[in-house]
Amino acid sequence: MVDAKLESVRKTFNDGRVVAVDNIDLHIEEGELIVLVGPSGCGKSTTLRCIAGLEKPDSGTIKFGEHDVTNLPPKDRDISMVFQNYALYPSMTVFENMAFGLRMRGADDATMDKQVRWAADMMGIGDLLDRYPTQLSGGQQQRVALGRAIVREPTLFLLDEPLSNLDAKLRAIMRTEIQELQRELDVATVFVTHDQEEAMTMGDRIAVMNAGRIEQIDTPETIYHDPVSLFVADFIGEPSINFFEMTFDGSKIDGEAFDLVLPDTVAEKLAEGLPGSEVIVGIRPEDMSVVGTGEGVFDVEVDVIEPIGDRKIVYFTVGGRRINAVVSSTEEIDEGQLVGIDVHWPNTHMFSPEGPKVVKWGAAEVESGTTDTEVMADGSAEEEA
Repeated sequence: MVDAKLESVRKTFNDGRVVAVDNIDLHIEEGELIVLVGPSGCGKSTTLRCIAGLEKPDSGTIKFGEHDVTNLPPKDRDISMVFQNYALYPSMTVFENMAFGLRMRGADDATMDKQVRWAADMMGIGDLLDRYPTQLSGGQQQRVALGRAIVREPTLFLLDEPLSNLDAKLRAIMRTEIQELQRELDVATVFVTHDQEEAMTMGDRIAVMNAGRIEQIDTPETIYHDPVSLFVADFIGEPSINFFEMTFDGSKIDGEAFDLVLPDTVAEKLAEGLPGSEVIVGIRPEDMSVVGTGEGVFDVEVDVIEPIGDRKIVYFTVGGRRINAVVSSTEEIDEGQLVGIDVHWPNTHMFSPEGPKVVKWGAAEVESGTTDTEVMADGSAEEEA
């Protein structure tokens, strides 16, 4: 078991004109499954390829344990990698595909047979060893690719969007199987995906990447409930977080949807960290509830209702922006109905328009020792000790 460290790693293309990885630092702990997630072109796959040795960084260092592997070729890094397209050899049987890496390293027949059958049994494909890739389903090919990767018991396990070619049901099954496999192997693993659901369900920690940088790295729960920037808050969460563009005058926030006098503790934090008067308020859909007209923070007409099992998403428009709330499927709401919208304020985030978060309402209250903020009908906020 080893850990892996990236220190100030930078990678550019086109003679430095395109920055793919922008001086990132990343520590993958022993036995940890870390997920690199972000939109296409954010640098996550390039980061993975630098770890694998398929790309050489322009600067920075990569260490496995205490060993500097920055300039080592892939074959000397003792890593295994699973690609998006599986990269199986069509002219080889499943057994031959899985044994290929061992054969290239000079393993004898007995060792190859033992290791391949061990990996095949672990992946549940022991009865497929004589078949060719074209005779396998997508899920079976994925298991072969994973089996080929683990057959050498690598120091580091790298997966580059390995589930993107599978249907939704099979992806869910394979997510669980990969987690179980990783825990059984107890090997440091880096999983790259653009799918936030995969990231949230699989990672011990998540590194959210944007424009070649890691915007935030933390547990899935912290990433979701305490995003550090507009980008992280917007990228993580389904349905998406609601943003309200507002102004702050030192004690009150004003916007098209509502005006609100802030508790002193929140106002003080906002005044300290906000560079100007503009502020963006972020509210998760589950923190917005539908109430009777005149009973919430503002009234609005329901545009669309989207049932999703035991919940439904209620969409409405405020100031030309689509807003949504998640409510129980048992709530009686109709499209075109005028409703009130209430907010669970402690979970509200306030961001600078430049991107960084300035304050989370509940965190400011906890820090000051005040709790149970109640927003009054006139838009003022009352705190209880």
